[in-house]
Parts: sequence; structure tokens; C-alpha cells
Amino acid sequence: MSGSVLVTAATGNVGRPTVEALVAAGAHVRAGVRDPDAATEALPAGVETVRLDFQEPATFSAAVEGVVSLFLLRPPAIARVRGTLNRLVDAAVEAGVAHCVFCSVEGADRNRLIPHHAVEEHLRASGLSWTFLRPGFFAQNLTGPYLGDIRRGRLVLPAGDAPVAFVDTRDVGEVAASILRAPEGHAGEAYVLTGREAIGFGDVARLLSGELNRNVEYEPVGLLRYARHLRRHEHASLVRIGVLTALHANVRRGGSSTVDPGLERLLGRPARAVADLIRDERELLAG
Repeated sequence: MSGSVLVTAATGNVGRPTVEALVAAGAHVRAGVRDPDAATEALPAGVETVRLDFQEPATFSAAVEGVVSLFLLRPPAIARVRGTLNRLVDAAVEAGVAHCVFCSVEGADRNRLIPHHAVEEHLRASGLSWTFLRPGFFAQNLTGPYLGDIRRGRLVLPAGDAPVAFVDTRDVGEVAASILRAPEGHAGEAYVLTGREAIGFGDVARLLSGELNRNVEYEPVGLLRYARHLRRHEHASLVRIGVLTALHANVRRGGSSTVDPGLERLLGRPARAVADLIRDERELLAG
């Protein structure tokens, strides 16, 4: 592979593992970030940084110049994709980018209401070679939105008893990097990515308790109580409360329970389990 690989959201939960896997494979990586100076310290040595702000299309042309592959991910703050992600896709086409890996979400092909659906449709019509990754429920929610609860010893969620096929973003990043480096055979494909097992949050709480050597309890609650919990303990915005509540309502309905073997086929090895993440992030989780 010759040319640069442009990675958007390069310092995030999926973007950074993608960057790390690309660097480990010897690829030239260009990280598209809002603040290149600040991002340099958070990225592996040798990664080129370029200013890329989805809200400022004037930054797109320079970011995609000389790029052979694009890793595209929608930041949570971007709800309208027509003038942001889709416009970057257009800039990539004009610059001669050969392939785009879009990190979408599971079910994006069926749900026209979510922004990912519109990006997928735009990529289909763009003429650009593409691959869609549709990961399920991220295990890294344990080290993100759940971290405060875990440190307080009480995991409060409106997820009921439904099992969840947690997927580790490090595995997603490894798959993304592999396809970005060698897209042959992946053009026009959409892959659902889940973990290798589905377990409930009660099981997650027991794993946390065992690894941290202290009690962590799972407390299933209703949607309204969860919203109040987020407001009180996390000081979450109304938008964030709405997103997280809807996410867990889908979990409670069983929307994240199905285990798909596609990730392990792409990795060529077993996918990481939730227990692996808990062990690897023990110090962070313990606080």
C-alpha cells in the first residue's frame, strides 16, 4: 500500500486503536483532528496530524490530499451529516481516495432515523469504494459512561436482564486497520461486529467485583429513574441523557443480544471478552 491513511476521530475509543494497528503494520497514518498540537501527545510517534473539523468544510481538501484510504467515524456531537461527513466523502472522491471504511452501527441499514444510515446511503451513491463496519454494544462503555458508577460500586442501568454481546473497540480497530491496508475483497461489504459471547450486566458486575476485589452491584432501573440518575451523578446534558436512555432501551429489548461470528472470521482469532477489558483496565476502573 502506498499513500497515507486518513483516520478521523483518531484519539477516540475506535479511532485510536485503528491508528495503533496501522502504525504497528508500518502504514503511514494521518490523523484528522480538530487540534493537531493537542492530539500529537495522545497518538503514537510518527503519526502525522492534520486539522480536520467536520463543522468547517474548508479543512477537508488538505486533509484528504494524497490519501489512499479513509477511516470515517461520526463523532457523537454531529447529528447532521449532509454538510459534514457526507461532504468529506465528496472531498475524498475529488481527491482520488481509493477506499473508505465507515464505522457505522449495527442496524444502520434498517434504521433511517439515525445519521449513520444517511452516511451509508451517500457512500453507496458516491462512486467511492467502501466497507461498512457495524459494531454492536461497546465493551468500552465500562471505561466511559459507566466509569463513575463502577467506582461508586453501583452500576445503575435500564437494561433489564437482557444479555449483551459486548464488542471491544480494540478488535474493531484491528479489523478497520486490516481493511484500510488491504481493501481487496472487502469492497461493498458490510460487517456486523460483536463479541464472542452475550452476558448480562449482572454477570458484568460479578466480573468487576472479582477483578477489583470489592463489591460492584448491578441495579436495573426504569428509564425515568435512569435519566434522573444521569442528571444527578453525571451532570449529563439532556441530549446525552436522551441518547444513553434510548441506547439502553434497545438493549433491554434484546437489540444487542445476538452474537455474530463475523468479527472472529475477520480477526483470524477469538474476539476479546469483557473479562479481558476489565483485567486490562483494572487500574482505571478501580480509580
